[in-house]
Amino acid sequence: MSPARRRDAVSHLRERFRVSERRACRAVGQHRTTQRRPPRPVLAPEQQLCFRLREISGTWPRYGFRRAWAVLRQEGWKVNKKRVQRIWREEGLRVPAYAPKRRRVGESMVPATRLRAERPNHVWALDFLFDATSDGRPIKVLTMCDEFTRESIGGHLSRSITADDVVLAPIHRPAA
Repeated sequence: MSPARRRDAVSHLRERFRVSERRACRAVGQHRTTQRRPPRPVLAPEQQLCFRLREISGTWPRYGFRRAWAVLRQEGWKVNKKRVQRIWREEGLRVPAYAPKRRRVGESMVPATRLRAERPNHVWALDFLFDATSDGRPIKVLTMCDEFTRESIGGHLSRSITADDVVLAPIHRPAA
């Protein structure tokens, strides 16, 4: 417990149970000299530094305390790096973590460059649509489109569509 909290606890014990300061300090584990000494006021420069660090963190969220310290030094502040780190931690300022990159599983069978449709039935686009019926059960739609002619070449509607269903989906090829 911090000295300020202990000081409050001693005051509470003295008021509530009407005991001496000596007995209340012994019960809480607070030195009497600490109890009598007034709390050290937060200095105005310290408050200004806290305010400026919050501004830096809000303006540049990717900056950590070291970069913030460098910005302060460029602005003319005479401040120790360890002091900036302490205040940074006390203010709860943190650099937000990046979302981890998702690992891909297996190898892709699709070429790296996207195929351009050069003639009808050369490249097809498949798309899935998901919705729910009025009773809340899911419904899935597979749509297939010829990229060259932009015509729908088939589709499949079901509650569940597996990879085998996609391979076996009925295709309506236009007459050539």
